[in-house]
Amino acid sequence: MEQRSSGLQRLVGEMAKFGAVGGAGVLVNLGVFNLVRHVSTLPVVRASIIATVVAIVFNYVGFRYWTYRDRDRSGRTKELTLFLFFSAIGLVIENGVLFLATYGLGWDSPLESNVFKFLGIGIATLFRFWSYRTWVFRALPAQEAESILAAESRRSPSEPEPRTQRVP
Repeated sequence: MEQRSSGLQRLVGEMAKFGAVGGAGVLVNLGVFNLVRHVSTLPVVRASIIATVVAIVFNYVGFRYWTYRDRDRSGRTKELTLFLFFSAIGLVIENGVLFLATYGLGWDSPLESNVFKFLGIGIATLFRFWSYRTWVFRALPAQEAESILAAESRRSPSEPEPRTQRVP
């Protein structure tokens, strides 16, 4: 029973960190979206795609070095490839909602664009949370994850990050 409670606590902590990084990413996404719309004549969905790409880069850094810092660190190329693949699907979901509202329903005022951009982000976030935790930032066995976190807390900021080997 204690193990189940500990697992639930880890999941809640992970969701909170994912939400914090994601929330900051939403602010980056909406900020860049509105900035691009204000300073350029790009169509709404193109401006949104640019903003989404900027937010994806921001989120990767936050997820890798904060939310999922205790996860497997081997195979960074594979991790980044999967992250970009699932992020691209999220980009299509997010901007598909905006595209449908803008070009399918004709709702393209700045307020309507922001509402549907935000709705698209929300739907895509559900997909991203599932895909990132399942495929990209794979969990390590509990003991190995705890030892990584303990080593990080003892390491000085100037020391390089240790590479871990994946346990078969």
